[in-house]
Amino acid sequence: MKIALGQINPTIGDFTGNSKKIIESSRQALALGAEMVLFSELAVCGYPPRDLLEKPAFVERSQQMIQEIAQAVPGITVVCGFVSPAKVETGKSVMNSAAVLRAGAVQFVQSKMLLPTYDVFDEVRYFDPAKSQKLLTLGDKRFALTICEDAWNDKHFWHRRLYSVDPVDELLHAGGNMVINISASPFYLGKRELRRHMLETIARDNRVPVLFVNQVGGNDSLIFDGSSMVIAPDGRIVAQARSFAEDLILFDSETMQGDMHEQTAVGNASAYAALVLGTRDYVQKCGFRKVVIGLSGGIDSALTAAIAVDAFGKENVTGISMPSQYSSEHSIKDARELACKLGIRFEVVPIGAIFDQFRTSLAPLFAGTPEGVAEENIQSRIRGNILMAFSNKFGELVLTTGNKSEIGVGYCTLYGDMVGGLGVIADVPKTMVYSLSRYVNSLKPVIPQSTIDKPPSAELRPGQKDSDTLPPYDVLDNILEDYIEDYRTAEQIAAERGYEVRLVREVIRMIERSEYKRQQAAPGLKITPKAFGLGRRFPIAQKSEI
Repeated sequence: MKIALGQINPTIGDFTGNSKKIIESSRQALALGAEMVLFSELAVCGYPPRDLLEKPAFVERSQQMIQEIAQAVPGITVVCGFVSPAKVETGKSVMNSAAVLRAGAVQFVQSKMLLPTYDVFDEVRYFDPAKSQKLLTLGDKRFALTICEDAWNDKHFWHRRLYSVDPVDELLHAGGNMVINISASPFYLGKRELRRHMLETIARDNRVPVLFVNQVGGNDSLIFDGSSMVIAPDGRIVAQARSFAEDLILFDSETMQGDMHEQTAVGNASAYAALVLGTRDYVQKCGFRKVVIGLSGGIDSALTAAIAVDAFGKENVTGISMPSQYSSEHSIKDARELACKLGIRFEVVPIGAIFDQFRTSLAPLFAGTPEGVAEENIQSRIRGNILMAFSNKFGELVLTTGNKSEIGVGYCTLYGDMVGGLGVIADVPKTMVYSLSRYVNSLKPVIPQSTIDKPPSAELRPGQKDSDTLPPYDVLDNILEDYIEDYRTAEQIAAERGYEVRLVREVIRMIERSEYKRQQAAPGLKITPKAFGLGRRFPIAQKSEI
């Protein structure tokens, strides 16, 4: 049997557009000789639909589109994800399901059994789980049809399993001889490798082929890498789709051969490709065509601008430099050089006079107090106002430029450098910002070397450097990773890293005190295992004793 894997980029709620992609890919697969084509989890509505699932009309539309797809491509078997009614008296009203469409009708429906509730997932909030599963039989093939998490509970791979049942194991013991897994599996660094090793274990241990088709594209903070693949019973990858792009690949179950498309390399290449895709999809799916960025001459705004150009093209990116009396000449020069190398529109709006007027107006209120953080933040908020005014006037979405290290400890200004519609590098630690910038320059030298070499500074007071307030970024990033991703205590971090406990506790104190800022920040693209935002839910008002 020739089977196609249709790797599409759905938009949440765009039933017409998503169905068009499914129909076009199905017809293309049929023309190439495929008898079956597979699409991702909730492909009809896009993943994750979140509270849209609570609208009855949304569920009805999902069912309607499944029928329309079936009638549009009667000559090929189509497997795709959709929302189905639960048809139960108690529990949730909908299910996360896979429909098998044949000869113009829905022939088989299998619903998801394992509903994840960790990190960014909250499926128990919405879906009723399947109580049982059945094999899909087509000719001599008996498919174990599973949906994403259903395949993530293999006892041979995980040291600690999250569920008491293993749908894949049960279906294979019932006589299944091939595994299909339709997924919406989000990307983070290391996820592709983990996913591949897990699926290879299932294939080898059970001596069956595993067909995995994944969603691709960005939906809000989440980025889906695609990277769909077919794994032979001996664990070899015999077909694979591209990463971070729509694709269609074919696989022959008799010869165990298929299309092998090149995937993006691990590390910086994957991180950068994910950020470009996530930025492009967020902006365009929100209805914008152009973006504007505040260019300080620093490395964060430089990397953000490079990502934006690769996402939208230079003609759709504007950079605005907003120097004050504290801005160094080399920073202004670096911002201009960056814009020139990227080929983007570049504007200069000095803020010195505006800042002076603020200080004059506030002088009676601030009388008798030394200048400090309040005055520094005024400069940042002036810049935020200028960017938002430009955005309102010309309809260009503001991209914020704060990195994960700064956001983690609150080294950022509410309603200042935090304003905007998307935090492009909000999940990129500062040390990775440097690494990605060097990667960008290895492809095309657009970021000035002086921007990479100079000590980072907010330039809000004379001679200011980030190191005046923060530990060295390599130290800070280690502490952030240990505390945020691994939940280690200050004592554990200090002992394992060789840092002073006092330093670690101070960083943790800054993290916890800044929660109110993070919950008012623009959504940020997720590329690490634990990002701020959807997958990390902490109270703002708390007094932690651990």
